[in-house]
Amino acid sequence: MTGVVAGNNESFENLLKRFNKRVQQSGVLSEIRHREYFEKPSIKRKRKEAVKKRKSARASAR
Repeated sequence: MTGVVAGNNESFENLLKRFNKRVQQSGVLSEIRHREYFEKPSIKRKRKEAVKKRKSARASAR
């Protein structure tokens, strides 16, 4: 569960920004989108392989 603790004199907007950033970094929303519909195991495997290829291509480009 993602959460943030409010500091002294911290505005609600700043608190909300920090919370949204933590949620993005934890990957909760992307996980929910992936689980929204059933995905066949073969398609899931192909998607994961594509992600690996993209990451390795970026690493080799540097």
